[in-house]
Amino acid sequence: MGENNVTTSKVSEEQEQHAASLSNSTIANVLTKALPYLQRFAGQTFVIKYGGNAMESEELQNSFARDIVLLKAVGINPVVVHGGGPQIGQLLERLSIKSQFINGMRVTDSETMDVVQMVLGGLVNKEIVSLINRNGGRAIGITGKDGDFIWARKLTGFNEVASAGGREIVDIGQVGEVKSINTDILKMLENSDFIPVIAPIGVDEQGKSYNINADLVAGKLAEVLKAEKLILLTNTRGVLDNDGNTVTGLNVDDVRNLIDEGTIYGGMLPKIQCALDAVQSGVNGVHIVDGRVIHAVLLEIFTEQGVGTMIHSSPVSPTRNT
Repeated sequence: MGENNVTTSKVSEEQEQHAASLSNSTIANVLTKALPYLQRFAGQTFVIKYGGNAMESEELQNSFARDIVLLKAVGINPVVVHGGGPQIGQLLERLSIKSQFINGMRVTDSETMDVVQMVLGGLVNKEIVSLINRNGGRAIGITGKDGDFIWARKLTGFNEVASAGGREIVDIGQVGEVKSINTDILKMLENSDFIPVIAPIGVDEQGKSYNINADLVAGKLAEVLKAEKLILLTNTRGVLDNDGNTVTGLNVDDVRNLIDEGTIYGGMLPKIQCALDAVQSGVNGVHIVDGRVIHAVLLEIFTEQGVGTMIHSSPVSPTRNT
């Protein structure tokens, strides 16, 4: 009986050692494969748009924060731009303020704009800053109004008119687009080892505030910062083909063909247009990534297979992360 216990204990110990050995081997293999990417991207700027389901689960929130902290630790400069549409909608509902949407854009009167600024510039921005700081980073939150960082202009809205077969111009209130970006404040933060977390609110010459689509802000930031990569976290597995499979790598011509074929449509179109504008303005690669995946940012950047779609400016179909 005693001998059997000793044997069982010995077998159990050997199994644990074997499991630990496999685990260590796996970790070493992962780090070795990531090394070329770490070397290549050191000193580069990545702009990351954070939103969607990745903001809703505590596990995904912490996973995202650790990814951002690790990027900074290995010498990459992450710049985070966040959305907050669902949170805005929730507060508007609590305040009994009705929302109206035209072509996917929230009509933003002065009362709604006050809520947008409270949610984006206050609640959501500070939560993300705190999240990154709790996970070992040094983040600082800003809006486009701070230091006249993002100059905005009013966006012209259009409404489809079926009877006339065309479009009519409509006033969508304080919804804006990026006019220009002053990068001095970001360079100052970068030199101080802070991670910027940016709420997509802009201001015009008269001091009027504008709500700007976070994807558009992220895209423009990537352009003016000459970022190596723009990463858009979404609620999908990237760009899907007609069979529902993720297309892992596309060039500009590939994307246009998929749009013409109707494979890319609906809510993915604005993100794709943002990606095209970025790569045609010098951003080396745009990644549309499934934010529902744990450590999605690291897996997309530091592994060959990734967890989304990379759009590249190359005239030939790209190899991922090149």
